Amino acid sequence: MRLFIYGYGFAAQALTRRLQPQGWNISATYRTPDAAQAMTDQGVDPVAADDIAGVAEHLARTQAILIAAPPGPEGCPALQVLVPALARAQAFPDWIGYLSTTGVYGDRKGGWVFEDSRLAAQSTEGARRVGAERDWLEVGRGMGLTVTVHRLPGIYGPGRSAFDRLREGKARRIAAPGQVFSRIHVDDLAAGLDASMARPRAGGAYNLCDDEPASNSDVVAHAARLLGMEPPPEEPLDLEAMTPQARRFYAESKRVANARAKAELGWRPVYPSYREGLAAILAAGG
Repeated sequence: MRLFIYGYGFAAQALTRRLQPQGWNISATYRTPDAAQAMTDQGVDPVAADDIAGVAEHLARTQAILIAAPPGPEGCPALQVLVPALARAQAFPDWIGYLSTTGVYGDRKGGWVFEDSRLAAQSTEGARRVGAERDWLEVGRGMGLTVTVHRLPGIYGPGRSAFDRLREGKARRIAAPGQVFSRIHVDDLAAGLDASMARPRAGGAYNLCDDEPASNSDVVAHAARLLGMEPPPEEPLDLEAMTPQARRFYAESKRVANARAKAELGWRPVYPSYREGLAAILAAGG
């Protein structure tokens, strides 16, 4: 079995680590020579991101495609490469997965959102994701391909968690009463994608997240306790003083439901909350 990845980042690397022991061959796009070398070192076949002919050669023998690159002002960059490459290769993969974000739901003031909830993105980035979802689902309908959408909250894991920010002295605890966020451990994300590949459904949309939305303050405080550190003091929420990225993050509050992924894909997060996820990272030396 072969998987082609457009956008070889944190999530894609976790899926690669999960699939390679199962016998999957992985190829992925790169944009710099250093990235290509890193892929080769991980047993991944690198392909230049703008090489339509090279991509088409790989797609001709690919069963699954993962699109993990964020959209820009012109939309999803993978569309401009993969659609002509698919046509050129006359390829019909069993599964195409698009990684989106729970930011497409916008702010729900702490309320629950489901896959059929109204999309009400409030940020430019969220609106671009809504457009990219729409475009890829339309490609699926137009080309007769099985396209699925996976909406992701904050992703954490080894090398990208509250532990790293605490050790660097950059962790902050923002006091925002009633504000909660959903998360997912990167290995649970990879397991969810694996489950979706095993049960492809054209037009399917899934929230992949843990079971317990929580505040940033609680997560940082718990991580500090696990490290034996004094948690940083809480700071009052001041959106005007934040970076644009942090401002977008704290301007929204919602609880994301994962019941559909559990019911349709048979998926369960190994780390149902940040507590189990952080404990596993620390136990592994992260």
